[in-house]
Amino acid sequence: MNRTLSRSAMALLVTSAFLNTGRADENDVRKAVTFYASFDESVNADIGGGQLTPDTRFNHATEKGQYVVGKGIGTKVFTIANSKGIVGGALDTVDVLPNNGRIFYPAKGNIAFKNDGWSGSMSMWCKTDPDKLLKTKFCDPIQITQKGANNGGLWFDFNDAKPRDLRHGAFTMVPEGQKGIGEDDPKAPMVRVPSIGWKADDWHHVVLTFKNLDTGKPDAVTSLYIDGKLIGEVKDRSIAMGWDIEKAGIYIAINYIGLIDELALFDRALTAEEVSLLHKKPDLLAKLKKKRD
Repeated sequence: MNRTLSRSAMALLVTSAFLNTGRADENDVRKAVTFYASFDESVNADIGGGQLTPDTRFNHATEKGQYVVGKGIGTKVFTIANSKGIVGGALDTVDVLPNNGRIFYPAKGNIAFKNDGWSGSMSMWCKTDPDKLLKTKFCDPIQITQKGANNGGLWFDFNDAKPRDLRHGAFTMVPEGQKGIGEDDPKAPMVRVPSIGWKADDWHHVVLTFKNLDTGKPDAVTSLYIDGKLIGEVKDRSIAMGWDIEKAGIYIAINYIGLIDELALFDRALTAEEVSLLHKKPDLLAKLKKKRD
């Protein structure tokens, strides 16, 4: 009897140890995807629940603070570099659009936003030299927002420092008539990586995870991972995007020059183990495209 109990207890311990290894499952990661752009053949996304073709937004020529949105991208600034991606092809951005132009995928249906609380993640691969290739003061490889980077915005960018820093921001919406916190404020909701030092020949993996946004509680957490490693977090505060999802966008390659590949959004905050898995297996999401084909 005691021997039977001992064997049962041993089996329970082994099972428990296996379950608590934090081992990431590839299928679980793929199931969490809400939007995926492989950039193998087209700028259009492969998977999503909303519009998969990007549009272009420009500053209005005469009305300050207003914009003009055109269907598609209609420019040779963005092309597909065949076989030059971390997997297959990649989005190749060769110049900066005029009039503060930027391309975006509508957020509706493509991101797991809920105005009463939500979580999610963003993953992408970048190949650029921020100090030698970029032409403008600021560059956002990704910016998800309705009104602006510092008014209900999730993003990472390269700033105007010399050498440039990489920064992640998670700025809450600013109520009408009020002034939001500035990026230079020590209390700004940001993670800063001084002198990032990327080179044009190297691919780098960036993941942003966000948890408990728009809950109204000071329990939001956003995290920045680079090349599979946790760099820093914005936490212990209330962060509300407050989007009108019909007007929010997933803006990519803003003033960016270089390659971008394997862009994906998820419906939950990925674990550290899942982020590491995505970094180790850049082709992990490619099976989604094959299933669709």
